[in-house]
Amino acid sequence: LTPLISMSKADIIKQGSQLGVDYSLTVSCYQPGETGEACAVCDSCRFRKEGFAVAGISDPTRYK
Repeated sequence: LTPLISMSKADIIKQGSQLGVDYSLTVSCYQPGETGEACAVCDSCRFRKEGFAVAGISDPTRYK
């Protein structure tokens, strides 16, 4: 099953927020730093930042 496949990144973020996901405990970066901070430039970081912006939710990700 792939329940998220048809959802946009913003929709996934909104749904997660409604379910109580603490996004400050997650990272999507392809090359995170040694302490878990995201690079802010890889595709995954860019899609994540855009998803939070479109969702209108503050991005709690720790970026380098």
